[in-house]
Amino acid sequence: MTTTYIMSANKSDFTTTYSPTIKLDPSKKYEAALLSLDMYNSIPNITKDNNIFTYSVDNGVTWKIIALDTGSYELGAINNEIQRLMVINGDYNNNLFYITITANVSKLTSIVNITNPTYKVDFGVENSIGSVLGFEALIIEAGYNESPNIVDIMKINSILVNTDIIMGSYVNNYASPAIYSFYPNVSPGYKIVERPNPSLIFYPVARSDIRSIRVWLTDQDSNPVDLRGEIVTVRICIREVKSRSIRREIIAAYKDLKKQNII
Repeated sequence: MTTTYIMSANKSDFTTTYSPTIKLDPSKKYEAALLSLDMYNSIPNITKDNNIFTYSVDNGVTWKIIALDTGSYELGAINNEIQRLMVINGDYNNNLFYITITANVSKLTSIVNITNPTYKVDFGVENSIGSVLGFEALIIEAGYNESPNIVDIMKINSILVNTDIIMGSYVNNYASPAIYSFYPNVSPGYKIVERPNPSLIFYPVARSDIRSIRVWLTDQDSNPVDLRGEIVTVRICIREVKSRSIRREIIAAYKDLKKQNII
Protein backbone atom coordinates (compact mmCIF):
# COMPACT_ATOMS: atom_id res chain seq x y z
CA MET A 1 0.00 0.00 0.00
CA THR A 2 1.29 3.44 -0.97
CA THR A 3 0.17 6.68 0.69
CA THR A 4 0.74 10.11 -0.82
CA TYR A 5 1.27 13.35 1.10
CA ILE A 6 1.05 16.78 -0.55
CA MET A 7 2.55 19.77 1.26
CA SER A 8 2.62 23.43 0.24
CA ALA A 9 3.99 26.68 1.67
CA ASN A 10 5.28 30.07 0.54
CA LYS A 11 8.71 29.51 2.08
CA SER A 12 11.53 27.03 1.59
CA ASP A 13 11.43 25.57 5.12
CA PHE A 14 8.04 24.45 6.42
CA THR A 15 6.43 21.79 8.61
CA THR A 16 3.08 20.10 8.07
CA THR A 17 1.38 18.66 11.18
CA TYR A 18 -0.94 15.69 10.84
CA SER A 19 -3.97 14.98 13.00
CA PRO A 20 -4.42 12.17 13.61
CA THR A 21 -0.77 11.14 13.65
CA ILE A 22 0.42 9.00 10.75
CA LYS A 23 0.99 5.58 12.33
CA LEU A 24 3.04 2.96 10.54
CA ASP A 25 3.26 -0.67 11.64
CA PRO A 26 6.48 -0.82 13.72
CA SER A 27 6.92 -4.48 12.81
CA LYS A 28 7.25 -3.57 9.14
CA LYS A 29 9.67 -1.50 7.13
CA TYR A 30 8.67 1.51 5.05
CA GLU A 31 10.33 3.69 2.45
CA ALA A 32 9.66 7.13 1.02
CA ALA A 33 10.35 8.95 -2.23
CA LEU A 34 9.72 12.35 -3.75
CA LEU A 35 6.98 12.19 -6.39
CA SER A 36 7.02 15.79 -7.54
CA LEU A 37 8.01 19.38 -6.79
CA ASP A 38 6.35 22.47 -8.28
CA MET A 39 7.45 26.08 -7.82
CA TYR A 40 8.49 29.14 -9.78
CA ASN A 41 12.14 29.89 -10.40
CA SER A 42 12.18 33.01 -8.26
CA ILE A 43 15.55 32.25 -6.64
CA PRO A 44 17.52 35.52 -6.63
CA ASN A 45 21.07 35.72 -7.91
CA ILE A 46 21.30 39.45 -7.17
CA THR A 47 20.87 40.40 -3.51
CA LYS A 48 22.11 43.13 -1.19
CA ASP A 49 25.39 41.20 -1.04
CA ASN A 50 26.24 41.71 -4.74
CA ASN A 51 23.97 44.42 -6.19
CA ILE A 52 26.20 47.51 -6.29
CA PHE A 53 27.38 49.00 -9.60
CA THR A 54 29.67 52.02 -9.14
CA TYR A 55 30.72 54.22 -12.03
CA SER A 56 32.26 57.63 -12.73
CA VAL A 57 31.58 60.03 -15.59
CA ASP A 58 34.44 62.42 -14.78
CA ASN A 59 37.54 60.20 -14.77
CA GLY A 60 37.09 59.10 -11.18
CA VAL A 61 36.75 62.52 -9.56
CA THR A 62 33.26 61.58 -8.32
CA TRP A 63 31.43 58.27 -8.28
CA LYS A 64 27.79 57.31 -8.71
CA ILE A 65 26.25 54.24 -7.12
CA ILE A 66 23.53 52.10 -8.65
CA ALA A 67 21.85 49.46 -6.46
CA LEU A 68 19.91 46.76 -8.28
CA ASP A 69 16.82 45.38 -6.59
CA THR A 70 16.93 41.80 -5.35
CA GLY A 71 15.87 39.51 -8.17
CA SER A 72 16.61 36.76 -10.66
CA TYR A 73 18.66 38.33 -13.45
CA GLU A 74 20.20 37.03 -16.62
CA LEU A 75 23.17 38.95 -18.00
CA GLY A 76 21.04 40.91 -20.47
CA ALA A 77 18.65 41.88 -17.68
CA ILE A 78 21.55 43.17 -15.58
CA ASN A 79 22.67 45.36 -18.48
CA ASN A 80 19.14 46.66 -19.09
CA GLU A 81 18.56 47.52 -15.43
CA ILE A 82 21.90 49.32 -15.09
CA GLN A 83 21.21 51.34 -18.23
CA ARG A 84 17.66 52.14 -17.04
CA LEU A 85 19.06 53.55 -13.80
CA MET A 86 21.74 55.47 -15.72
CA VAL A 87 18.92 57.15 -17.65
CA ILE A 88 17.44 58.27 -14.32
CA ASN A 89 20.88 59.66 -13.41
CA GLY A 90 21.01 61.50 -16.75
CA ASP A 91 24.06 59.56 -17.93
CA TYR A 92 23.19 58.87 -21.54
CA ASN A 93 23.19 60.89 -24.74
CA ASN A 94 20.38 60.62 -27.31
CA ASN A 95 19.70 57.02 -26.29
CA LEU A 96 23.42 56.26 -26.58
CA PHE A 97 24.82 54.43 -23.56
CA TYR A 98 28.51 54.67 -22.79
CA ILE A 99 28.52 51.47 -20.69
CA THR A 100 27.22 48.21 -22.14
CA ILE A 101 27.44 44.74 -20.61
CA THR A 102 27.31 41.72 -22.91
CA ALA A 103 28.36 38.08 -22.82
CA ASN A 104 31.17 36.23 -24.53
CA VAL A 105 29.18 33.03 -24.93
CA SER A 106 32.07 30.90 -26.15
CA LYS A 107 34.21 31.73 -23.09
CA LEU A 108 31.37 32.19 -20.56
CA THR A 109 32.80 35.58 -19.60
CA SER A 110 31.27 39.05 -19.61
CA ILE A 111 32.31 42.14 -21.54
CA VAL A 112 31.95 45.67 -20.19
CA ASN A 113 32.37 48.01 -23.13
CA ILE A 114 32.99 51.63 -22.10
CA THR A 115 32.89 54.00 -25.09
CA ASN A 116 33.35 57.35 -23.34
CA PRO A 117 36.98 58.15 -22.33
CA THR A 118 35.87 59.89 -19.10
CA TYR A 119 33.81 56.95 -17.83
CA LYS A 120 35.11 54.34 -15.37
CA VAL A 121 33.63 51.44 -13.41
CA ASP A 122 34.80 50.45 -9.93
CA PHE A 123 34.37 46.78 -9.06
CA GLY A 124 36.41 47.14 -5.89
CA VAL A 125 33.61 48.52 -3.72
CA GLU A 126 31.79 46.55 -1.05
CA ASN A 127 28.94 44.34 -2.33
CA SER A 128 29.97 44.98 -5.92
CA ILE A 129 28.24 43.22 -8.77
CA GLY A 130 31.68 42.67 -10.27
CA SER A 131 32.00 39.13 -8.86
CA VAL A 132 28.78 38.14 -10.63
CA LEU A 133 30.19 39.47 -13.89
CA GLY A 134 33.48 37.61 -13.39
CA PHE A 135 35.62 40.65 -12.51
CA GLU A 136 38.19 41.04 -9.74
CA ALA A 137 38.13 43.99 -7.32
CA LEU A 138 39.50 46.63 -9.70
CA ILE A 139 38.68 49.78 -11.65
CA ILE A 140 38.16 49.43 -15.40
CA GLU A 141 38.44 52.28 -17.88
CA ALA A 142 37.26 53.10 -21.39
CA GLY A 143 37.56 50.33 -23.92
CA TYR A 144 36.77 46.66 -24.29
CA ASN A 145 36.97 45.05 -20.85
CA GLU A 146 36.54 41.27 -20.68
CA SER A 147 36.21 39.56 -17.32
CA PRO A 148 39.18 37.36 -16.34
CA ASN A 149 36.84 34.85 -14.73
CA ILE A 150 33.74 32.96 -15.81
CA VAL A 151 30.47 34.75 -15.08
CA ASP A 152 29.02 33.63 -11.73
CA ILE A 153 25.43 34.36 -12.66
CA MET A 154 23.95 31.52 -10.62
CA LYS A 155 25.62 30.47 -7.37
CA ILE A 156 23.28 27.52 -6.88
CA ASN A 157 24.65 24.37 -8.51
CA SER A 158 22.03 22.01 -7.08
CA ILE A 159 18.84 22.27 -5.04
CA LEU A 160 18.38 19.62 -2.36
CA VAL A 161 14.90 18.65 -1.18
CA ASN A 162 15.25 17.64 2.47
CA THR A 163 12.78 15.93 4.77
CA ASP A 164 13.04 14.76 8.37
CA ILE A 165 11.30 11.40 7.87
CA ILE A 166 14.03 9.57 5.92
CA MET A 167 17.50 8.18 6.47
CA GLY A 168 20.11 6.53 4.29
CA SER A 169 20.95 9.57 2.17
CA TYR A 170 24.49 10.99 2.00
CA VAL A 171 25.93 14.24 0.70
CA ASN A 172 29.71 14.58 0.52
CA ASN A 173 30.23 11.50 2.73
CA TYR A 174 27.91 12.81 5.46
CA ALA A 175 24.47 11.54 6.44
CA SER A 176 21.87 13.84 4.96
CA PRO A 177 18.08 14.32 5.03
CA ALA A 178 18.10 14.94 1.26
CA ILE A 179 15.46 12.87 -0.49
CA TYR A 180 16.09 14.41 -3.92
CA SER A 181 18.30 16.90 -5.74
CA PHE A 182 17.92 18.80 -9.01
CA TYR A 183 18.94 21.92 -10.88
CA PRO A 184 16.31 24.34 -12.26
CA ASN A 185 15.98 23.69 -15.98
CA VAL A 186 13.99 26.86 -16.68
CA SER A 187 14.91 30.54 -16.79
CA PRO A 188 14.08 32.92 -13.93
CA GLY A 189 10.35 33.61 -13.67
CA TYR A 190 9.29 30.33 -15.24
CA LYS A 191 7.67 27.41 -13.45
CA ILE A 192 9.76 24.48 -12.27
CA VAL A 193 7.93 21.18 -12.67
CA GLU A 194 10.26 18.53 -11.28
CA ARG A 195 9.50 14.81 -11.60
CA PRO A 196 12.08 12.12 -10.73
CA ASN A 197 13.25 10.46 -13.94
CA PRO A 198 13.68 7.70 -14.99
CA SER A 199 12.46 6.19 -11.70
CA LEU A 200 11.71 7.05 -8.09
CA ILE A 201 14.50 6.78 -5.51
CA PHE A 202 13.27 5.38 -2.20
CA TYR A 203 14.85 5.88 1.22
CA PRO A 204 14.06 4.10 4.51
CA VAL A 205 11.51 5.91 6.69
CA ALA A 206 13.14 6.84 10.01
CA ARG A 207 10.14 6.52 12.36
CA SER A 208 6.78 4.80 12.64
CA ASP A 209 4.88 7.62 14.39
CA ILE A 210 4.82 10.66 12.11
CA ARG A 211 3.21 13.63 13.84
CA SER A 212 4.63 16.08 11.34
CA ILE A 213 6.75 16.21 8.21
CA ARG A 214 9.30 18.96 7.75
CA VAL A 215 10.47 19.84 4.24
CA TRP A 216 13.21 22.33 3.46
CA LEU A 217 15.19 23.33 0.38
CA THR A 218 18.92 24.03 0.47
CA ASP A 219 21.68 24.53 -2.05
CA GLN A 220 24.71 22.26 -2.43
CA ASP A 221 26.37 24.05 0.53
CA SER A 222 23.37 23.58 2.85
CA ASN A 223 22.35 27.24 2.55
CA PRO A 224 18.59 27.92 2.62
CA VAL A 225 17.02 28.63 -0.78
CA ASP A 226 15.24 31.99 -0.95
CA LEU A 227 11.90 31.61 -2.76
CA ARG A 228 10.92 35.25 -2.14
CA GLY A 229 7.43 34.26 -1.02
CA GLU A 230 6.58 32.04 -3.98
CA ILE A 231 4.63 28.86 -3.24
CA VAL A 232 6.36 25.48 -3.39
CA THR A 233 4.37 22.25 -3.50
CA VAL A 234 6.00 18.92 -2.66
CA ARG A 235 4.46 15.48 -3.05
CA ILE A 236 5.97 12.54 -1.14
CA CYS A 237 4.86 8.91 -1.06
CA ILE A 238 5.38 6.33 1.68
CA ARG A 239 5.05 2.62 1.00
CA GLU A 240 5.67 -0.65 2.78
CA VAL A 241 8.85 -2.50 1.90
CA LYS A 242 7.95 -5.91 0.59
CA SER A 243 9.81 -8.86 2.09
CA ARG A 244 12.68 -10.04 -0.06
CA SER A 245 11.81 -13.65 0.76
CA ILE A 246 8.37 -13.12 -0.79
CA ARG A 247 10.01 -11.61 -3.84
CA ARG A 248 12.29 -14.60 -4.14
CA GLU A 249 9.29 -16.92 -3.90
CA ILE A 250 7.52 -15.02 -6.65
CA ILE A 251 10.57 -15.16 -8.88
CA ALA A 252 11.02 -18.88 -8.23
CA ALA A 253 7.36 -19.53 -8.99
CA TYR A 254 7.62 -17.53 -12.20
CA LYS A 255 10.65 -19.50 -13.33
CA ASP A 256 8.91 -22.78 -12.53
CA LEU A 257 5.81 -21.81 -14.53
CA LYS A 258 7.98 -20.72 -17.43
CA LYS A 259 9.90 -24.01 -17.29
CA GLN A 260 6.60 -25.90 -17.56
CA ASN A 261 5.64 -23.72 -20.55
CA ILE A 262 2.58 -22.49 -18.66
CA ILE A 263 3.60 -18.87 -19.32
